[in-house]
This record gives sequence, structure tokens and C-alpha cells, in this order.
Amino acid sequence: MHILQPKHTKLKAEEVKKLLDKHNISVSQLPKIKKDDISVPENCNTGDILKIERDVDGRTDTYYRVIVWARNKNTF
Repeated sequence: MHILQPKHTKLKAEEVKKLLDKHNISVSQLPKIKKDDISVPENCNTGDILKIERDVDGRTDTYYRVIVWARNKNTF
């Protein structure tokens, strides 16, 4: 991981439930990130939720993304 890359952490099942309940949303309503994105940790699979922490002006902003399948770049 590069020093400028935000921290990406895979959420555990209980953390996912708390997140979805807190915001009253479903997994399909979360923003997406492709599985082949270079910032996705190796131990993640399609359907997992990532917590992304970015340091901005001395504070930490938190974002969430659901991992989606990535089409092979050579196919249409």
C-alpha cells in the first residue's frame, strides 16, 4: 500500500449489519468498487464491504463501498 492511498479495510459481518441498520439501507444501495481495483485488499471477494478512511485536512473521512465483479477488460 502506498502512503498516499487511503486505508481500505474489509468489514466483518456484524459491522456490515450495524452499518446497514444505522443508515437504514441495503447492500445494493452502497457505492460500488470493482474487485480488480488496485486498492482492494487481496482477501476480499465480490459482495464484501470495504471501509475506506481518508485523511483530509487533519480529520478522517470514512466511506463505504461494496465490491462488485469486474469484467475482463479484453471482452465486450
